[in-house]
Amino acid sequence: MPEKSPRKRANGEASRARILDAATEIASERGYEGTSIAVVSKRCGLPASSIYWHFADKDDLIAAVIERSFGQWLAAWTISAADPAAQRVSEMATQVAKALQDSPDFLRLGLMLALERRPVEPRAREMFLSVRHRALAAVRETVAELAPGLSEADRDRLATYAMAGADGLFIAKEIGGDAVDLLGMFELHGRLVVDAALRLAAGKQDQ
Repeated sequence: MPEKSPRKRANGEASRARILDAATEIASERGYEGTSIAVVSKRCGLPASSIYWHFADKDDLIAAVIERSFGQWLAAWTISAADPAAQRVSEMATQVAKALQDSPDFLRLGLMLALERRPVEPRAREMFLSVRHRALAAVRETVAELAPGLSEADRDRLATYAMAGADGLFIAKEIGGDAVDLLGMFELHGRLVVDAALRLAAGKQDQ
């Protein structure tokens, strides 16, 4: 089979991007159940046949939405190991806040998927949870370097606390809008995580 011409490839990539943009908007507004190929088709202005040419079904489409967005979000949780651990936590908090400001649809959609329960879980939910697992591992590693004397259970608790705080701040921003200084709140959250890690480590030394 002959290869597609550069123009056809470019047109195909442009159509795919239009479909993903529309699916992201709709899924963020209506959730997984409220998203359909027909509604995406209407929003992006492309026929359903074009959508099915790129994606097998709705689940495949929503999974692609997650996949397209997760790189930036995941990278925000990973900082150069050359930096001191406390500085890494601060930089991590700032980068996560900026990533959420630039691309809020990813976490909005992901949290919707994470909270919905079905007998058969959609692949998009599995992908989002996999990304969160990798981000949690990055936080856990940084906490271990910040306070090496902590037990594995304490590292897990702090990493979970850091992720839960990030979720909560994002939701506060969604509710409060411009009244919530997301960057400032994440900077505060980062300092609190560092303080909690150091206090836990000091408590272990005193025992």
